[in-house]
Parts: sequence; C-alpha cells; structure tokens
Amino acid sequence: MDFNLYITYWPILLKGLFFTLYVCTIGLLISLIGGLILYRLKKIDLRITAFMYFIYVTIFRGTPLLVQVYLVYYGGPFVELDLTAEQVGIIGLGLYGAAYFAEIYRSGFESVPKGHIEAAHDLGYSRLQILRYIQFPQMLGLIIPPSINQMIILIKESAILSIITVPEITTAAVTMATQTFTVVEPYLFLAVAYWLITFMVSKVGQWCETRATIHLIRH
Repeated sequence: MDFNLYITYWPILLKGLFFTLYVCTIGLLISLIGGLILYRLKKIDLRITAFMYFIYVTIFRGTPLLVQVYLVYYGGPFVELDLTAEQVGIIGLGLYGAAYFAEIYRSGFESVPKGHIEAAHDLGYSRLQILRYIQFPQMLGLIIPPSINQMIILIKESAILSIITVPEITTAAVTMATQTFTVVEPYLFLAVAYWLITFMVSKVGQWCETRATIHLIRH
C-alpha cells in the first residue's frame, strides 16, 4: 500500500466523491417525486394512464440502467436530444429509480386495510384527512425499508455513469489507476467511499423507520 498516492490524488478523489453525492442526491429526489407522480397517474381511473404506467414501469425495470444511459447519451444527438453526460446521468438515474419507487408507493398504499379507510369515510373525514391521518402514517412505516434498500441500490448503480464520462468517484478512481498503474489503492478508496455512503443512508433509514413506527412501539 502506497498511502502517498492518496496525498497526491486527494483533490481528484474528493472532487469525485462530492460529485457522486451531488448526482445521487438529485437523482434520488427525481426518483422519489417521479415515483409518486407515476403512482398518482395510475390511480386515475383511465385506461390510458394505467397503460402508460405499465409501459413505463415495464421498460425501465426490465432494461439495465447502463443500456438506458448509453441510448440517451450516444443516441440522443440523432434525434436532436443533445444532453451533457451530467444531465444524462442525473435524469437517467432519476427516471430509472422512479419506476421502482412507484411500485413501492403502490404496495405501501394498497397495504392499508380498506376497512380503515371506510371507517374514516363514515366518520366524515375528507380525502385529504384520510390521506394525512389514515393512509400516510400506516404506509410510511411499510415503505421506508424497501425505499432505503432501493436508494442504496441506486447509489451503487451510479458507478456505471463513469462509462459515459460523468466525473464521479469511479471516474476519479479509474483516472488514478490509469496514471499510476495501481489497482489496490484507487479501488480500495472507491469501495470504502461507497460503503460509507450506503452505511450512512442505512442508518438514516433506520432512524426514519423508528420515528415512523413509534406509535406501534408505544402500543
């Protein structure tokens, strides 16, 4: 192990780490919001929206993220879609994740017993009140674990964005390895960095799950 390499390449590695955090944060926000929008579209009682939901989820969950970003980045200019690598990476990560989060939302809301919703209707609750006081609290505790798991998967999937020259941490590690002809030092840093990121996300998820289910613990 040559730790002097880290001293030499720390600006590149640190820049790549922060860029990874930036790309993943924006991509995850798009995924979370996009998934909710997709789910709400599915709830509209129209065949066309249900069909669009099915097509979107099937395509994005049925094809690898690498293929998707490749098609958009290298094939986009042929259809006048000229996006930067950073834009393709963020949007691609967000749209890919949205398909999974839409299904997580769907399973969460559908797990709420219909009897609870009917009882709330009988008590005069409005739709917004039912969502806020009945559906949301119950589904939140159920969707946090799979949501955190999906976030961790997307964070690790972001490594493939280096293939389209997104300057994230994997690109920095590859640059270090290429210039120094080393393997252990750059990829050890890469592994530790991703482990730390996913570990922190997991811990935050556990805290959120505890807060969301505290009413169950009290009972």
